[in-house]
Amino acid sequence: MSTGKCPECGSKKVIKDFARGEIVCGSCGIVIEENIEDHRPEWRSFDSEQREKRARGGAPIKYMRPNKGLVTEIDQYNRDIRGAKISPKKQAQLYRMRKWHKRASIASSMERNLAIALSELDRIASYLGLPDSVRESAALLYRRCIKAELIRGRLIESVVAAVIYATCRMQGNPRTLEELSKVSGIEKKEIGRAYRFIRRELSLDIPLTDPSQYVPKFTAALKLSGQVQEKAIKLLRKAIGKGLISGRGPTGVAAAAVYIASAMCNERRTQKEVADVAGVTEVTIRNRYRELKKELGLKIAL
Repeated sequence: MSTGKCPECGSKKVIKDFARGEIVCGSCGIVIEENIEDHRPEWRSFDSEQREKRARGGAPIKYMRPNKGLVTEIDQYNRDIRGAKISPKKQAQLYRMRKWHKRASIASSMERNLAIALSELDRIASYLGLPDSVRESAALLYRRCIKAELIRGRLIESVVAAVIYATCRMQGNPRTLEELSKVSGIEKKEIGRAYRFIRRELSLDIPLTDPSQYVPKFTAALKLSGQVQEKAIKLLRKAIGKGLISGRGPTGVAAAAVYIASAMCNERRTQKEVADVAGVTEVTIRNRYRELKKELGLKIAL
């Protein structure tokens, strides 16, 4: 049954009759629409396994692949449909076909750029342990950069790192510029410059990073308990409520909160240990610690 209304009597009892290809009112019998298309599958399934086997849809688009995965490839097995090995003459022919197919699929400079960039993107994402959803979103954003001609005159690696940084922030899974710099081999300043340029040119709506998103990573690296993590997040919530993080680097504020919380829960860590994990200086932690202690009225000796 459809959720529409009958134009004649206003009844909501509207029936889709796929056998006749009609939409009929169940109250007055008027034919509302005819020759409708049946978009349902012509097969039946009784469980999820059957549904998966009988569905004939193609593979989904993969932005992480230069051709989006929509290409026919000649496999490397060198066997025919029955599994028997093919002759050496045929193998040589297939080898040539594979070689020219690969060359033809990466013909233009844009395609070559994309092939290099996506392999670099996959490498960085693997080192950072990023999920497939972040990789696909980052690849799509990089394609937008190519379409808008933002790559020209810039290092591919710096744009890739900037795209990953932006995507992680948009998806609430932030990574620091320090981490990206270490993995990509590009200076933080260069990544930051590329990120700001892409954000401005593509008008990306990237929210401010919440410092509390860094807390679980820092506490895990420092082998601190869940109690410390919870305490640090509470401190940051109070600081955000009082507007104390405005104009401050989120990693520095998060590191200071973890440092304070570790002392409050008797799991003290030194400023150097916290600074090394957060990728900030000890001076930054000291400055943020003093601000938080003063504004939040914390009575703790460190």
